[in-house]
Amino acid sequence: MQDEPIDPFAGDPGDPSADLDANEDGEPLTEAERQDVLEDLADLEIYQALLTPIGVRGLVIECEDCHEPHYFDWDLLRANLRHLLTSGRPRVHEPAYDPDPDHYVTWEYARGYADGVHDALADATDDGER
Repeated sequence: MQDEPIDPFAGDPGDPSADLDANEDGEPLTEAERQDVLEDLADLEIYQALLTPIGVRGLVIECEDCHEPHYFDWDLLRANLRHLLTSGRPRVHEPAYDPDPDHYVTWEYARGYADGVHDALADATDDGER
């Protein structure tokens, strides 16, 4: 099973996005950048496990290029991060078609939610030891 959508132009010499595939600086991710992406992937697993049961379908990210919110479901975001790890560059993107913003949260919200759950569990453990 494939994690990401199949490229309809794969192997086509007339691929209209061929020029977009070139890494602008031609360099792979630094070790620090790789570590950041790996940490994002680990965080994503936690966020999905905590937020999916309450109806959150993924994350919304404010795009630095177009200054529009982009809505990513969990699997697409995971595939994009894995692509970044292997290729050293982000994917070309488009906004999702008619997403319901009520079903997406920001990275910051997800991080805060996870921290809150962690703190509540730690408090419960501390109370149980007394």
